[in-house]
Amino acid sequence: MPRLEMDGTDIPHARPGEAATTLEGLATPALLLDRGRLDRNLARLSSRMAARGVALRPHMKTGKSIDVAQRAYPSGAGPITVSTLAEAEYFAQHGFRDIIYAVGLAPHTAARAMHLRKAGIDIKVLLDSPEQAAMLGAAGRAAGVTPSAFIEIDCDGHRGGLTAIDPKLVVVAAAMDEAGVKLAGVLAHAGESYGLSVPAALVSAADNERAVAVAAATTLRAAGHECPVVSVGSTPTAHFAEDLTGVTEMRAGVYMFFDLVMHGVGVCTTDDIAISVLATVIGKKPEKGWILVDAGWMALSRDRGTAAQRVDQGYGLVCDVAGKIYPDLIVSQASQEHGILAIRPGSARTLPDLLIGAKVRILPNHACATASQHELYNVVSADSNAIEARWPRMRGW
Repeated sequence: MPRLEMDGTDIPHARPGEAATTLEGLATPALLLDRGRLDRNLARLSSRMAARGVALRPHMKTGKSIDVAQRAYPSGAGPITVSTLAEAEYFAQHGFRDIIYAVGLAPHTAARAMHLRKAGIDIKVLLDSPEQAAMLGAAGRAAGVTPSAFIEIDCDGHRGGLTAIDPKLVVVAAAMDEAGVKLAGVLAHAGESYGLSVPAALVSAADNERAVAVAAATTLRAAGHECPVVSVGSTPTAHFAEDLTGVTEMRAGVYMFFDLVMHGVGVCTTDDIAISVLATVIGKKPEKGWILVDAGWMALSRDRGTAAQRVDQGYGLVCDVAGKIYPDLIVSQASQEHGILAIRPGSARTLPDLLIGAKVRILPNHACATASQHELYNVVSADSNAIEARWPRMRGW
């Protein structure tokens, strides 16, 4: 084991869990990934889109790992979506060539994206203004390449973009032509679907997302602009869409792992949630109804996305080391490196008798946020406590 010399004293220096082969031996807090659940989630959406004749373009903002990407594309590197240019560069280095950077463009990101394009990566970016079109055109000329971009469409008021009836839609397309930027198509994201939980409402949100994106493409085509791709997607709408007429591709990301927010929306069950944080009991306060663990918001994230849902899961839902849920046991409070387990308010359940040193798994509210707190996945399977592999995650912007 390498050692760190400090003030004349040798101090062990190794990453937590480096030599562990089982969950019992793994230093905590640690991020776990159930390979079987991951594969099942990937297959579910892939087959759903294949049955509807729509290409699936997974969003890698959740997994941020080549090992996860290779589970999505076991036979090769297919089209992907990314949320940072660091992701784009990372996946390009691993053989991915068809990439959408689905975040609004700034001068420095335009230049950086064009460097990737010059290197032979078919990276397409996102814009919604004539200013961004001119900026992207200038970045393309400086790099000696022809940029390609989507016009972002606002389908539900959730983020940026233009509505399908905004006169600026055609103005932006004309500005792209003038700047020498190829129009790749239109791109929409039904982010408001995350606030829904009734199946009929989710079906309606998916249909609205489709209808608005297709209407925008129709407007552009009627004005003489080619608009080959109609890209839509969110994990809820991807799983509830019934009619995808006119859509050419679907984007989704958190579906790979799922989480408690998606469970609250009604997209998955808790048995579909593929990641969890392994934690160790470090204290007990029975007079307060508390069990203390060594996973705080640095390990779990501060995301409280279930607070606005019908069932508030605190900072996460608690399972035993094998993954079986303790009924109504949640992480009720979190500080930087401590979590407090308690029975959900209003429940008649009793606190489990966990010994100091016992391990638990915590299901996350938001898989993207929780995974981003960790450097690697400890890969496990449902029927074993063995650590089968360690998959590094990329980080940064």
